[in-house]
Amino acid sequence: MAGTDSPSRMSRDELLLVLVISLGSFMAGLDATIVNIALPGIAAFFQAPTVLAAWVLNGYLVVMVSLLLFSARVGDVRGYRPVFLAGFLVFTTGSVLCGLAPSIEYLIAFRMVQAIGGAIISALGAVMVSRHLGAGVRGSALGLVAMFAMLGIALGPVIGGYLVSLLSWRSIFLVNLPVGLAGILFGAAYIPRDRPATPRGRMDLPGAVLLFFTLGSLVIGLNTLQGGRELRGAAVLLVSLLALGLFVGRERKTPSPLLELSLFSDRSFTVQNVAVLALQGVVAGVMLLLPFYLEVVRAIPTGTSGALLLALPVGNILSAPIAGRFSDTIGTKRPILAGLLTTVIGLLLLGMLTPESPIAGVVLYLFLVGAGTGMSFAPLNSAVMGEVPGEARGAASGLLRTMANLGSTLGVSLTMLIATAALGPKLAEVTAHLLPPSELMGAFRTVFLCGAAVLILVLVLVWTAARDVVPDPSVPDGTIV
Repeated sequence: MAGTDSPSRMSRDELLLVLVISLGSFMAGLDATIVNIALPGIAAFFQAPTVLAAWVLNGYLVVMVSLLLFSARVGDVRGYRPVFLAGFLVFTTGSVLCGLAPSIEYLIAFRMVQAIGGAIISALGAVMVSRHLGAGVRGSALGLVAMFAMLGIALGPVIGGYLVSLLSWRSIFLVNLPVGLAGILFGAAYIPRDRPATPRGRMDLPGAVLLFFTLGSLVIGLNTLQGGRELRGAAVLLVSLLALGLFVGRERKTPSPLLELSLFSDRSFTVQNVAVLALQGVVAGVMLLLPFYLEVVRAIPTGTSGALLLALPVGNILSAPIAGRFSDTIGTKRPILAGLLTTVIGLLLLGMLTPESPIAGVVLYLFLVGAGTGMSFAPLNSAVMGEVPGEARGAASGLLRTMANLGSTLGVSLTMLIATAALGPKLAEVTAHLLPPSELMGAFRTVFLCGAAVLILVLVLVWTAARDVVPDPSVPDGTIV
């Protein structure tokens, strides 16, 4: 679709393609969070321990983040269109199986099936945008995809709570059936047929297994460190480190690596991926802690608290398409820096909250964090995809989604670690509702200020090390300066 003149507006077919990809991103984001509010009901229904029920969420996240790179590689070899449609089918099938699960063990297994489809959908979205749309509209398109992904993440708890209260926990999975079928039908109609990027390439299955162990044990190890299980957590993290060493060794030797390590020799590419991880981690940490502030410290009802939290995704949704459009015109670097700075300001303001702070101020600070991350994400995606050659875009797209999902997962784990370090072991021993608000505020402040410090470092790195990707209307892939 991307013509050599690279027009500044998407055609009808291009817009429909972007909407199909956005629908997939929305579904993947929705199902990463929709289960949270239903976990207590699921545990009670199956009479399962809370630790086991938590794997309904953790199993999805671990499989999702571990298979993104492999999914992108499969798309490179087999073709993006058939693999993307297969991902929609797997995701939809897994959703129906989850809704019919006869036991908690089956539900966890079916959630992992669902995550395989989610990984494929997430991994191939950015690469299909970059492959079929010219540089003049790439940022705008990626902004729309990012907006829908954040919308899914934001609406997950809201939709989940409504469905669970109106019907049952099974409905949060069965609702994906009509959406998934629509995605498959529209995808078959509007995703262009084209040749695979690397039709003679091989799929690195051993590398995928090693990466699964690396990321899976990393997430499990960080979660295990909490609650007085430091030795066990350290042992699991050691397994992750060993698996990482084996993975790197494998990727250096195999002729068809899952991850092109040579991409990281480009400092700009590396810094931009680190920025994606850091921003996503900060958002996850804020969305984890703010409900405790609103409900425990301020005694605001859960429903009202959920509505107030929408300020962050609203900020993201409003800013992402605009920033994507600006990056198509003026280049990627200035929107990224502006977004990072806005996010830092929002975090610093959150770090100044007290039990008496005006609720309107809280909403404004959340909006600033959301607007800042939205300003950065679309240009970051556009910059990364614009810097790599066509044959490496599948790997780059999978890496982007891996960094984003890993950022969310690590953001939750590291937020709890920092809060535990600030409050001491009692945070792991008792529910937050039993702790004095003043002590909770100290932990919250520490987390927000640590997040601001990390993003200030990232801002400096982007400023000094990242190149500016400026679209050139005469070149479909843009120009890097």
